[in-house]
Amino acid sequence: MGKPKIFVLDTNVPLHDHKAIRRFRDNNLVIPIAVVEELDKFKKGNDTLSYNARHFLRDLDKISEGKSFGQEGLPIGKDLGLIKVEPNHPFPDNLKGLFIDDIQDHRILATAIWVRDNHPGTFVALVTKDVNLRMKAKAAGMEVQDYLTDRVDEARIENANSEVQYYSVDPTLMQELVYGSGNAIDWKHVVPKKPEANQLFKLRWEGEKDSEVVCARFDEDRDKIVLIRSHSAYGIKPRNDEQKMALDALMNPKVKLVTLTGGAGTGKTLLALAAALEQENDFDHIYISRPTVILGNQDIGFLPGDKNTKMTPFLQPLMDNLNVIKGQFKASSREAQHLDGLLKDEKLIIEPLAYIRGRSLGNAFFIIDEAQNLTPLEVKTIVTRAGEGTKIVLTGDIFQIDQPYLDQWSNGLTHTGEKMDGQKLFQHVFLRKGERSDLSEIASKLL
Repeated sequence: MGKPKIFVLDTNVPLHDHKAIRRFRDNNLVIPIAVVEELDKFKKGNDTLSYNARHFLRDLDKISEGKSFGQEGLPIGKDLGLIKVEPNHPFPDNLKGLFIDDIQDHRILATAIWVRDNHPGTFVALVTKDVNLRMKAKAAGMEVQDYLTDRVDEARIENANSEVQYYSVDPTLMQELVYGSGNAIDWKHVVPKKPEANQLFKLRWEGEKDSEVVCARFDEDRDKIVLIRSHSAYGIKPRNDEQKMALDALMNPKVKLVTLTGGAGTGKTLLALAAALEQENDFDHIYISRPTVILGNQDIGFLPGDKNTKMTPFLQPLMDNLNVIKGQFKASSREAQHLDGLLKDEKLIIEPLAYIRGRSLGNAFFIIDEAQNLTPLEVKTIVTRAGEGTKIVLTGDIFQIDQPYLDQWSNGLTHTGEKMDGQKLFQHVFLRKGERSDLSEIASKLL
């Protein structure tokens, strides 16, 4: 076996994954004291960062219980390496003028360089999810890496965000699919390999270049490719093939978990809310929520007013979607009054995610908007609380992430799609075409 490597962990690594120290196999870890100081600021709170900070510090305390880290460190566990907390160290003389500000990032980098210089012949790298710190480390000549344990493969992301593939099908089979009594055909007539559960297809009549496109999906229970019919939900009709596929997934009672991705204006949240309202009699409650992402790790206590006043900026986009649906009807209409009644009776509940987490999720239609700002652990916590009869819909754009320690490869929305792919109770739809306006569509592509 080769000599163990040494990895120096930045604060954002345990904040992202409190079990991070057990992910490096038999290699050794160094935790700069500056990291411990930063984690201490995060440990109070109810969000995921606070949870991870507390559990990481408890794990570190358990490892070092009644012992000193010493020169080499303490064993993490069976078949794992050693870990130690390293006091702050200054930059070496030749780098002292490189960074002017005395901040925690620079203390962590200086400590990583000290560890490297005091372990000649050993591979030493700083591990951080902070892009800026990675650039600074490279400028200082320090080996640096991203924390990639939960990173989804690039190819899977490209596949999940690519257009549904077109296939040409014999006209006789197309007649059977579109007009036959079962609206289904054998998958062997379309693809050589058995499709995954709920795999989507765009089918054309063979020999007709400009023929109508037929949307279909693979039904694992029937072992056939089945027709996707055009649905409407609470007055909302799909405007393109992807929206048609999305509404089919949202209205399918067999599919309990749906992820909808796509850029702004593609209709993700609007379709999900319309589908929930259309099926309201099948559920005890409809929840629609989104994470409250605030700069500086502040909580809503920094905003004036009561809960409703504080939450208005975060929830307004959700109310906008409800108003679009409501705007189809006259204010005095039965439909509009019914929507007001759902809100008043709290059957339709629009609240930030922090307030919904503690609720029972039995027989509920639960929509989480902007799910790309959730960590994999947060999504797991929500989905694993789903009771009997509950349907969960995650919507978001993985290229518009506001959390500093998440990216398109490691966020909860991407993670869910990668892990659940192929399960018959799960379906993913990528909405590629914006439907707000021609201006919005062009701007999303060019600006």
